[in-house]
Amino acid sequence: MNTLARFLPATPGPHRPLLRRLADDIGLTVIVCILIAVLITLVNGRTWELYDQMVYSICVGLVGLVVLDGLRFTLLDDPVRRRRWLVPCLVALVAMAPLAHLSGISLGSLILGRPLPNFAEYPNDHGQKGMIGLTFLAISAMALLILNRERVERIKLERTEAKARAETIERQALQAQLRLLQAQIEPHMLFNTLANLQGLIAIDPQQASRMLDHLIQYLRATLSATRAETTTLAQEFEAAEAYLGLMAVRMGPRLAYHCILPAELRSARLPAMLLQPLVENAIIHGLEPKIEGGTVTVEASARAGLLEICVSDTGLGLDDTQTAAKGTGVGVTTTRERLQVLYGERAALTLIPAQPHGVLARLTLPLETA
Repeated sequence: MNTLARFLPATPGPHRPLLRRLADDIGLTVIVCILIAVLITLVNGRTWELYDQMVYSICVGLVGLVVLDGLRFTLLDDPVRRRRWLVPCLVALVAMAPLAHLSGISLGSLILGRPLPNFAEYPNDHGQKGMIGLTFLAISAMALLILNRERVERIKLERTEAKARAETIERQALQAQLRLLQAQIEPHMLFNTLANLQGLIAIDPQQASRMLDHLIQYLRATLSATRAETTTLAQEFEAAEAYLGLMAVRMGPRLAYHCILPAELRSARLPAMLLQPLVENAIIHGLEPKIEGGTVTVEASARAGLLEICVSDTGLGLDDTQTAAKGTGVGVTTTRERLQVLYGERAALTLIPAQPHGVLARLTLPLETA
């Protein structure tokens, strides 16, 4: 099983399995040999000999490929050895061109049922000398094509690996930035909540109990989410609802909220803590500075294979320095960067004025179910 695994699929360049590389080389060799056979036939003007020429040409080419790949796999695959052995290998190709040609002609004669060439006269015949030269040129051309093809594949592989490493590093940096952001926001919010809770215990124990319930629900939802890269939409809504419940106890009648999550979207998967910054943004920048407060609505929907989450508020809205392209707050910027790294152009976050006033944050990303 381990022996077989060496010959199975599929990485580009010289790291590909041996059988895969040989198959590619044989395909390229057959194409080159057919072109040479057509060229020889046209030069000779004997079109009826095209089939014979193709058989001889392919046989010579395959024998030459055995020589070429023998040198390549043993001496030229390693970049360090390639520099040292390239010139000796070219000399070997020149020396072995007559042998490759004679062996190929003999093999072709056996296939076509023709007499074998006269070894005593080979290669004194002037025509045979020209064919030996053509064989050398053909093998050299195949060598250049094969080595250049694998060089291009190697460069593509290196670029793909470099891009994957860069994306991984960027994703890790964004995850670290998100956790840092949470570490900065959560203690501040937690201390404010605990201070409010301490005051409520003495004057309104029932409200204090409600606030404590929401705090426990919020901590349970957020602590589990920050340890995972992905979560479900139901968990994201649970964390958002717990946060809004806490804010509602703090702000009293100044805050009303609605969370609308269709049952069929509860299991949809998305990056952890993606919704939370948008809800916090609506409270901090929209409703808290507004004397009369307002309403926050969080709603999810699906269309054409996309998941759409809208967070709208009836707060102060965007001022002249805040555009839909830039948004507001570090949380919104971080969310956009995470979407770009994880989904590229397939996801977007837009902020637009809500009617009659306030802000609508629309988050769109591919719909993925558990």
